[in-house]
Amino acid sequence: MSPQRRDPAIRALLIDAAARILAEGGTAALTTRRLAAETSRSTMAIYTHLGGMERVQHAVRVDGFARLAAAVNAVSCSPDPVADLARVSDVYFSFGLSQPHLYRAMFIDRPVQDDDAGTAAFDRIVKAVRRCIDGQRLPSIEPAMVLMWAAQLWSMRHGIVTMVLSGALPEPQARHVLSDMTLRLLIGYGDDPAAARRSLRHALTPPGAPE
Repeated sequence: MSPQRRDPAIRALLIDAAARILAEGGTAALTTRRLAAETSRSTMAIYTHLGGMERVQHAVRVDGFARLAAAVNAVSCSPDPVADLARVSDVYFSFGLSQPHLYRAMFIDRPVQDDDAGTAAFDRIVKAVRRCIDGQRLPSIEPAMVLMWAAQLWSMRHGIVTMVLSGALPEPQARHVLSDMTLRLLIGYGDDPAAARRSLRHALTPPGAPE
């Protein structure tokens, strides 16, 4: 019998199903039999596309962060770096809400020591902060503080997404909280309050709508 060929569509199907199982039941619920049953695929398909059950959870995490990185990296750069930073924030928030099972599974367990799955997504936030500094919207700071600010912005987004997914905060209120916290952080970092408000309004106003 010839080996199965890897199909990106089947891999995505398995990843999404595994993420749902992990989010709903934790690692104990994720078994070869259940994953095969929920996707109507053979156990061989799981080994072919994900490398066996011992690697499925890691594959879910890596794939999830790859999708998140693709989403935030799709935010184009405009002349207003603060507005771009707000757009990255909004995309992160929307990603978490649109793929709740995958998002939960990405953070469900402590990763292995060499896991750098989240680096690309984090680097996009770092880049957005640096553009605000280079554009003289935020003051020059030590490189370590750039990473600190980016981590604070990520933590804020993650916390709000988690609250919405858990039912602790309604989505409309969460969007308002996210915008307000972003504004307060930017002002705290040194941006002009009026300019920060204009940038956030511009970033979060749908195209064609009056600001």
